[in-house]
Amino acid sequence: MVTRTGTQSVEPNVADAVNSWLKKYKIDYKLEQESLNSEIDKALEEYHSKSGGRGGNRPDAKALLVDKCLKKWPILIEYKGYKDKLIKLDADGRIANQKADNTPNYQNIKAYAVNGAVHYANAVLHYTSYTDVIAIGVTGSKDNNGKLITEIGVYYVSKSNLGFGQEVGTYSDLSFLKAENFDAFVEKVTNLHLSDEELQKNKEKREAEIDKSLTKLNNDIYTEEKGLGENDRVYLVAASIIATLGVPDKVAPLEKDDLKCSSENGATDGNIMVRKIKAFLNEKALPEGKKELIIRTLQNTLENDNINKVENGETQLKRVFCKIVDDLGIYYKIGLTTDFTGKLFNEMYRWLGFSQDKLNDVVLTPAYVAQLLVKLARVNKDSYVWDFATGSAGLLVAAMNEMLLDAKNSINSPEALLQKELHIKSQQLLGLEILPSVYMLAILNMILMGDGSSNILNKDSLKDYTGEYGFSSTVSKYPADAFVLNPPYSAEGNGMIFVEKALSMMKKGYAAIIIQGSSGTGKATGFNKRILARNALLASIKMPADLFVGKSSVQTYVYVFRVNEAHQKDDVVKFIDFSNDGYTRTNRKKASCNLRDTDNAKERYQELVDLVRYGKSKLQYFTEKEYYEGHIDPQNGADWNQSAPVDTRPTLADFKKTIGDYLAWEVSNILKSGTEDESLGK
Repeated sequence: MVTRTGTQSVEPNVADAVNSWLKKYKIDYKLEQESLNSEIDKALEEYHSKSGGRGGNRPDAKALLVDKCLKKWPILIEYKGYKDKLIKLDADGRIANQKADNTPNYQNIKAYAVNGAVHYANAVLHYTSYTDVIAIGVTGSKDNNGKLITEIGVYYVSKSNLGFGQEVGTYSDLSFLKAENFDAFVEKVTNLHLSDEELQKNKEKREAEIDKSLTKLNNDIYTEEKGLGENDRVYLVAASIIATLGVPDKVAPLEKDDLKCSSENGATDGNIMVRKIKAFLNEKALPEGKKELIIRTLQNTLENDNINKVENGETQLKRVFCKIVDDLGIYYKIGLTTDFTGKLFNEMYRWLGFSQDKLNDVVLTPAYVAQLLVKLARVNKDSYVWDFATGSAGLLVAAMNEMLLDAKNSINSPEALLQKELHIKSQQLLGLEILPSVYMLAILNMILMGDGSSNILNKDSLKDYTGEYGFSSTVSKYPADAFVLNPPYSAEGNGMIFVEKALSMMKKGYAAIIIQGSSGTGKATGFNKRILARNALLASIKMPADLFVGKSSVQTYVYVFRVNEAHQKDDVVKFIDFSNDGYTRTNRKKASCNLRDTDNAKERYQELVDLVRYGKSKLQYFTEKEYYEGHIDPQNGADWNQSAPVDTRPTLADFKKTIGDYLAWEVSNILKSGTEDESLGK
């Protein structure tokens, strides 16, 4: 049974052609057709109602096919009766389903067959457990002889391409869906791949959408849901996401309909969510102490009487849960490798009453800066990375991504790669965060990454931490050899106290920190001298003044160290003025993008990494005025922020210019004097 889901008006012959193909090739449900049909229908209805019908009717036909490995493939078919309405692409060749401001382009979704099919394929990714969907668009028109000419667009929409879709191939009919042809078609689909550049562009596009969705979600909850403090909002987002993740074949994701808005003791919406979260954490085999801490933290908010009170047939908890799933579900379902919860918390700053000092303490490190620190700390697949003020774990997310990429590029055995990935996530990352609400975001971030949360600790790294692994082992010392940090600048030495402690506990490796610039010019002299007694400063990098525009107003520097090697007075330090990093930043709330690459930003960031590691030979975008190799006094501690010396000696060109300017002045005076004499003579 192939289901017709739409009722839109199209060229009758197109509809007849599609239906005849479906009938001819016996394209039908293979397994559990009614229940699976219902699941997909429900997802399509969610997207249809979410758009208010602006995306047109639901797909005209759908099917669920099964390949030789018994994998189920949802097939969505949309057709239009107009020759030029097959597909609309953007400037980058992607399906043009988003406007410049990253909101849905319902006009294109409604008007073009492939665009509509891809839009509803994302509904399946968003609201079901399927991760791979085939979206098909068909258009048709008659030629001068009255013969129907059809065009078909076939796209693979998947978690792997972040829901944007990839063209599979050119087809003249739907026979590729026929049972005897389908496995060959699936093989073609599974061999598709995106280049690293294409995948990065897709990721950046999705991340821009996330920013828009987070703004909307936070605004909705802040203005419409009374009685929820900022910590409550953090915990509700974390709880909702964890509850909807599920574990294949073991824990079903929590659905909207599972929340019954009951006031019965033990059966409230909060009780249901807590049970689902417990089931999820049990299957993830988290350490018992960490699992209990997560549940205890979330339970206080989830089982609060006010949030579970039934009014007009609905609880506040269910309303908030539905908002979170609708606005954010697609992004964590497709597995974006981004500091997802860090973005969320950064958005919440708009509503929090932080003083300027406190705001400077908790600001999120931009993803591209986090990646820079990770590269400067020379992180690879064998690194053991830690962060003593981990925040939402953005730096650890960046480190994990770098480690996993290095493992993928250097390990050829699939089994060995899998074991290495598991080891990286469970054993090679450690973070400490003292604020409970921020700690919960760090936990969620690493769970979403799949799961690096084993050694994220809710501890004061200065007072309570002595170097152990944490939950996975409270005896073994963590063998850190890479340290990354964006500390709270209100701490002693503008945060250098964290650097001193972490480096004192390391036996080897590298460290890269971003910190307030005054820490290198006198605000942390004592800390700096003690740090240099056993660690070498390799580079001092002046960052753009507007790096944290709209969130913090401090001038920051990045300092790079080689660990456990005392700094000598003759050691070369690379001083780099990175004020022009290639990005232009704005702070406009309604702007479609507040960060634009206007001067080879990506290339400049890579050159910066190369300059720190290899030196002057890597100069290309930067000048010698921006790159300077000099020295510091290990006993000074306040001479870390140097710039290239200005040569004040006059050159031959300066002399010629001065003489030229003087002669021009003399000639001007002579001419002026001559003109005045002539005037007097008259």
